[in-house]
Amino acid sequence: MKLLATIKKDVRILLRDRIGLTLMFGMPILLVLIVTSIQNNVFQPFSKNRIPLFINNKDTGRLSQELIGAVDQVGLFRLETFDSQRERNGMLTLVIPVDFSARMAASAKEKSEKALHSFGLDSDAAAHTPAVAENSLELLFNPGIDPSLKLSTAGAIRGAIQMVESRQIIRNIYLSVNEKALPDSLASQMLSSSTALKEIPVNRGGPAIPLNATQHNVPAWTIFAMFFVVMSLGGSVVREKLNGSFIRLKTLPTSYIIALLSKQITYLGVTFLQAFVLFGLGVWLFPFIGLPALSLPHDGLGLVLVTLLCGWCAVSYAILVGVVARTQEQANGFGAVSVVILSILGGLMIPSFIMPGSFQTIMQFSPLHWALQSYYGLFLEGGKLKDILINILPLLVITVVIQLAIVVTLKRKKLI
Repeated sequence: MKLLATIKKDVRILLRDRIGLTLMFGMPILLVLIVTSIQNNVFQPFSKNRIPLFINNKDTGRLSQELIGAVDQVGLFRLETFDSQRERNGMLTLVIPVDFSARMAASAKEKSEKALHSFGLDSDAAAHTPAVAENSLELLFNPGIDPSLKLSTAGAIRGAIQMVESRQIIRNIYLSVNEKALPDSLASQMLSSSTALKEIPVNRGGPAIPLNATQHNVPAWTIFAMFFVVMSLGGSVVREKLNGSFIRLKTLPTSYIIALLSKQITYLGVTFLQAFVLFGLGVWLFPFIGLPALSLPHDGLGLVLVTLLCGWCAVSYAILVGVVARTQEQANGFGAVSVVILSILGGLMIPSFIMPGSFQTIMQFSPLHWALQSYYGLFLEGGKLKDILINILPLLVITVVIQLAIVVTLKRKKLI
């Protein structure tokens, strides 16, 4: 009965904290909607979301047109006609010089004659072929562009250049040997590859799970929302500490354990409700606003247990912040900043695989990292509870350590 009464008291206090409720529910909903909408373009096929590439073709030869066609066939770009005003606002522009076709034709001729000479088919041509000056294109890019996007673009254009030059070399060799032009169909067959590359997502044996922005962002920002209860719970603990609630508990026929247990149960319910709301948005609302629907894991028990453990860890951390902080301002300021830092280290905001080696080690101490890996094991890899135990156990250990730190700190401050 004492525990139930304390829980009712904490619920009433929570319902009066409208700012805290807004931060715990309103902010995560907005974050999930905004971030998922922005990142949805990244996960869409390139056929729906191509990179705009301006083409400034100063050459009038056939090979420059073939190059433009080869770049278009890559499937990565949406080619735009060059315009000086629009180019200033663009991210990428390919400049083809005026003598591109002539230089490439000369380079292809030189290489084809060297090949014929090595075959013993044309002994004199290679020896008298003058050296060809280097042919070059210009790729103009905005300094603010993502480096990985620039590298992908440059690689795709180099591949297209190689394709055009190889086609021209084959034409020259065929013409020298057969004394007639190479048919386009034969050239396409010679340059096309019969080896397919199959892209298969790693799956732990369950049904195939769609890989989209929703599957990545909803679990991640649900964890962030859980840990952001520090803004409400941390401040609540500080208020009770300052008004002497912990001291009065020592004079009453009750225990501090009941007070802490009450707060943990109350806010654990809040974190579970946060997960229910955000997962529900992904399942039912997202399809109506043009975003991919969230596909829930098939292991419902695993999902519930991971959610409860993530919530318990978040609540424990919030209580620890409230116990350590001396004022409500300290609890709110440190709590908010620390959660953002732990989110970055945990891989919620920056993918963990791009972090340097030193951060890879630090990341192991962030509970948000293990929470995220547990969710991803269910949402992205189709795993079951037994498959993610390696991620759940560190999260459980961190939670127990935080609980012990709460008790030690309370005793050191003589609050219990």
